[in-house]
Amino acid sequence: MTWQMPAETDPHERIWMAFPRAGASLGAGDVQAGYEAWAAVAHAVAEFEPVTMVADPSEVGRAKGMLGEAIDVIEAPLDDFWMRDIGPTFVFDERGTLGAVDWTFNAWGVNHPEATWHRDDRIASFVANESGAEIVSSLLVNEGGAMHVDGEGTVLITETVQLDPRRNPHTDKRRVEAELERTVGATHVIWLPRGLTRDYEQLGTRGHVDMVAAIPSPGTLLLHEQQNPGHPDFAVSRELRSFLETTRDAAGREWRIISLPAPETLEDDEGFVDWNYVNHLVVNGGVIACGYGDERADARARELLAEVYPGRRVVTVDAREILARGGGIHCITQQQPARRAR
Repeated sequence: MTWQMPAETDPHERIWMAFPRAGASLGAGDVQAGYEAWAAVAHAVAEFEPVTMVADPSEVGRAKGMLGEAIDVIEAPLDDFWMRDIGPTFVFDERGTLGAVDWTFNAWGVNHPEATWHRDDRIASFVANESGAEIVSSLLVNEGGAMHVDGEGTVLITETVQLDPRRNPHTDKRRVEAELERTVGATHVIWLPRGLTRDYEQLGTRGHVDMVAAIPSPGTLLLHEQQNPGHPDFAVSRELRSFLETTRDAAGREWRIISLPAPETLEDDEGFVDWNYVNHLVVNGGVIACGYGDERADARARELLAEVYPGRRVVTVDAREILARGGGIHCITQQQPARRAR
């Protein structure tokens, strides 16, 4: 059976999310700000398409109170709340059957000594069952934020993620590529050399591609650009651009690379930030973009995103509380594509 992951710009049935719960990711500081950030994204998405929020039993009451009747809340045990990574990757077969790839999950290669993930590792199959999708099991340790597809056979991944010895110690590029072809229909794999600097700190993913690049349409790449030489990602973003300029997509096209400049803020209390606009969510008729309280940069990002996603309304949601916990708007959401006619 052949499975294919559609482009994120294809029509959606709904967006899946997971509500925050107490733990290392939510932190011990202003936890209310974390809850409010997730709720703000859910409400923004609900203006365009249905949202289903998975909530841990300890947080169901809070989730229902903050989300209201516009957003469905269903209960399932959680360790964490990054639905892009713990949830399934939805795919179709040649008959139009909806499938859900259930990757093996081990908390981003056990990125914290106190990490737990056994409940999160069951969320993909839970969501698959709730959505009526056929489960496509995989032994590959992988996360949804670790790849980006164009729906035509091209997939972007990162050498420091799928080949991470703490994720897949016994694999190599050939085996990863074979598994991606089996599960998401990837016929052409582009291996980025690395991700953003902060992503290699203790709670990072060690190089998720959805923080650096996206494919808004076949043959076009959106690429994060850090323009300040005082930030280590100044060199990283240039390295990635130079590398991608040497690659082609599955159809053999040269990429049209469009830079998405970073906001001006360079550091927060933890060090150099990984703030970017690449980590956005495409929804039916719109785009939910990360905002950083930088009016000029946020507006510039909206304009660029509106240009590459014509006909979609771009909405900015403040993502600073999400980025402070390790990801962005794309990281906390997962699209379920609309079913195809058989």
